[in-house]
Amino acid sequence: MAKDKDKQEIEYTKERAQVRISVRNLVEFVLRSGDIDHRQSGGDSITAMQEGSRIHRKIQKKMGANYHAEVPLKYIITYDDYELGIEGRADGIIYEEDGVCIDEIKGVYMDIDGMQGPVDVHLAQAKCYAYMFATQQHLDSMDVQMTYCNLDTEDIRRFRMHYSYEELEGWFLDVIKLYKRWSDFAFYWKQTRQDSIHALEFPYAYRPGQKEVARDVYRTIARNHILFMQAPTGSGKTLATIFPAVKAVGEGLGERIFYLTAKTITRVVATDTLRLFAQQGYRGKTVEITAKDKLCPFDASKCDPDHCTRAKGHFDRINDAVYDLLQQQDIFDRETIAAWAGEREVCPFEMNLDVASWCDNIICDYNYVFDPNVYLKRFFSDGIRSDAIVLVDEAHNLVERGRSMYSETLVKEELLDMKKHFKIYNGGIPKALDRCNKIMLEWKRQCEDVLLLEEMDSFLLALMRLANAMETFFEKHIELDHMDEIREFYFRVRNFLNLSEWMDDHYQIYCDFTGENLFQIHLYCMDPSRMLQERMDKANACVLFSATLLPVNYYKRLLCTKEDVYAIYAKTIFDEKRRKLLIGRDVTSKYTRRSREEYQKFATYIRTIASGKKGNYMVFFPSYAFLEQVYEAMNKKDLRAFDFIRQESGMTEEDRDLFLQEFEKARDKSLLAFCVMGGIFSEGIDLANEKLIGAIIVGTGLPQVSHERKILMDYFDRIGGDGFAYAYLYPGMNKVEQAAGRVIRTTEDVGVIALLDERFCYGEYQRTFPREWTDYSVETMDSVEKSVTKFWEEWDEIFP
Repeated sequence: MAKDKDKQEIEYTKERAQVRISVRNLVEFVLRSGDIDHRQSGGDSITAMQEGSRIHRKIQKKMGANYHAEVPLKYIITYDDYELGIEGRADGIIYEEDGVCIDEIKGVYMDIDGMQGPVDVHLAQAKCYAYMFATQQHLDSMDVQMTYCNLDTEDIRRFRMHYSYEELEGWFLDVIKLYKRWSDFAFYWKQTRQDSIHALEFPYAYRPGQKEVARDVYRTIARNHILFMQAPTGSGKTLATIFPAVKAVGEGLGERIFYLTAKTITRVVATDTLRLFAQQGYRGKTVEITAKDKLCPFDASKCDPDHCTRAKGHFDRINDAVYDLLQQQDIFDRETIAAWAGEREVCPFEMNLDVASWCDNIICDYNYVFDPNVYLKRFFSDGIRSDAIVLVDEAHNLVERGRSMYSETLVKEELLDMKKHFKIYNGGIPKALDRCNKIMLEWKRQCEDVLLLEEMDSFLLALMRLANAMETFFEKHIELDHMDEIREFYFRVRNFLNLSEWMDDHYQIYCDFTGENLFQIHLYCMDPSRMLQERMDKANACVLFSATLLPVNYYKRLLCTKEDVYAIYAKTIFDEKRRKLLIGRDVTSKYTRRSREEYQKFATYIRTIASGKKGNYMVFFPSYAFLEQVYEAMNKKDLRAFDFIRQESGMTEEDRDLFLQEFEKARDKSLLAFCVMGGIFSEGIDLANEKLIGAIIVGTGLPQVSHERKILMDYFDRIGGDGFAYAYLYPGMNKVEQAAGRVIRTTEDVGVIALLDERFCYGEYQRTFPREWTDYSVETMDSVEKSVTKFWEEWDEIFP
């Protein structure tokens, strides 16, 4: 054994280009095999959250002085044109009298007493560390210890193996051979990409203010910073953010770009922008990540070899399938992934994620970066800095999405339903369910309307016991009726437990009743800024932009924790004379004023505005119920004078497309499209030119009064903020501004925006208006016809 114990990290000079990969990613990628089988609990994905956390530290602290924790290790392999750098951090290195032992700690939810041996991929990780350390220290042999700790009970089980250096070397070099074609691809593709970026130029003449935006985005990336950008519709923000990000990658300021958006249409716009660059010679691999339920051609809930032929042997085929696709083309959209996966008989969703690992541009939903259960572990796991540039489109959505990602709810009655499902299997699950139910029953007795809890330690302990028992059940591969419900319930229990580890004063625990009188407990994240910031910290830079990111301090407060972030307001390119902005001051959607008479007033406004010029109009309501009330208030003459379409709850993508196709049709009379604010038609759709000439906003869009909103309001009041504004005003006005933005999409558009509620005249509401909303007129039912008619007549004179 070598005596120099302190020399635990190999230093290498970086005279040549180097491809780097972590030990964990290496073994998990090249050594995977067999089937997809989601009948297992999925505990390993949750385990990824725990690495380097409390359990690791607790075990390491109990070891003696001869135990060295968190030891960084590197190993370099030299090829003709580049080096392959393999690195990682051994959980522990134990110096003993007769040798050295690598200790690899894994926190798991499985029954460790039933384990026959270590998990192959876990052992492979430890063997890599053993070879790397033995090579560094010139050792003849090494011991490897796998330490498994049940995260619920904290019970520990260890497996120990002994290997000669020759055994470790032969095994390790075989693993490296399997990875060689992939490291070759990574190196030579990067050369191709970088060469193409250096020659890339902005594809059009810059619009007013667009060059300044691009410059600010590039500066943000170069300084590893965060930028908030209010960019009015039509300012070219997508192009002005992606272009400088691509150029920054060319300058080595990042390795890949994540373009995050919740809307299908904005994903298409981002992909089309990169296609445009490709036409100019840019070579970058781009992938759109599509949700599993939209990509799977079968029953997405049954991912196992008994129900899906593609799941059987998937991991035996997937690496070749991905490699071959990467050689074929550069842009991988939903259709491409689906077709290729079908040809190669692999799961399209898993293939989608694997292709993303090798792409330069990843276009996806927010959750693949921010959601603790869905995020891409290869790029954003603990201890990994991704070298990513994160661009967040429609960033105003991230406040509520963030709250949702870091919150969880459990329903008492579901505990009883689960107990029924486990009639033919016990395994301690019914007893554990009874414990949880008993605690919730006591809370239910105390709860008249809403019950705020200071702590829930006994409930968490009962949940841990339940989760542990369910984990053991899943390991036995027993099939019961209602397995989909059982798994879904288990995942929510696990999520509740995991989120409770993050619980601080940004959270509120409370109980209440659903509309069906079901009793539930909420672990509610009121302020997601800390968790979102942790994810942003793993990227090189982050740009958050939207046409409605006002007031910007509200979003800065809730989306990050840093004080020195940048914020800019992009210039609008629109001529205000092309738009009629009016406020209807003699109507309101206030609950206290809702009546048939008020609904008829709104109907009168809608009729009058839509009669000003034949064309397509969207009318946005605060709720489906309000929409129906106003529709019923339209008289028979109105129903004959206009064509009507209405947004329905739960519309599919096909329904949405058919709805939007109505705006393409030639008509003899005006079209009135009744929609809901904050819904699928209030943002992310482009109806340019004469496809839409009016947006009529009914009410201020304030969220409905609820326990959740009351808790938010009290929280922000308590910490010195404006509780009403944070809980109601700002979210509501964002919906208003998004809906209004449907009208003016290009510099050629002309249209009317009507804000129908007296509250739009109030100072606190007007302070949230965009800068360009200064030319509004205040109208009544008596004056609006003349005002709208005059606007259109003036335009008819200019464009007869």
